[in-house]
Amino acid sequence: MAQERTGVATLKGNPITLIGPELKKGDQAPAFTLNKSLVEAVSLSDYAGKIKLISVVPSIDTGVCDAQTRRFNEEAGNLGDNVVVLTVSVDLPMAQARWCGAAGIDKVTLLSDYKDNSFGEAYGVLIKELRLDMRSIFVIDGNDTIQYVEVLSEMTEHPNYEQAIEAVKALV
Repeated sequence: MAQERTGVATLKGNPITLIGPELKKGDQAPAFTLNKSLVEAVSLSDYAGKIKLISVVPSIDTGVCDAQTRRFNEEAGNLGDNVVVLTVSVDLPMAQARWCGAAGIDKVTLLSDYKDNSFGEAYGVLIKELRLDMRSIFVIDGNDTIQYVEVLSEMTEHPNYEQAIEAVKALV
């Protein structure tokens, strides 16, 4: 059974339980498989050698998740060709594609953790009560070592965009 962490996160002030390990800077990034579409999957190894900014949102169709993804889409163009920006949620791939088209998102790749929540569990951000992934940011270097982690303590708050971008720029 996966580790459960209570007392570390809330949703509108109400406690929620996160499943999985508490990852830290210097940890090896756990392998993952996420869906780009219902049939196309990608894994951490597909981005080998690249700097990865992984923006995790509970659901793309909510205000903060929308703003977070739009912000990283704006920043992505300034980070260089060796950086990929991935947004992970448990939304179905079709919903992610619909949202991207409507929002004009073209520099961020949206990936879905809908099948088995394996990303959320491996990265310690799966919310037990909701089966959603907790808002968080991971910056992973070209050797798949975690260089920056922010798991928000309150799901409805924004991450520290500037710190995450600076962590990426320090690796470029």
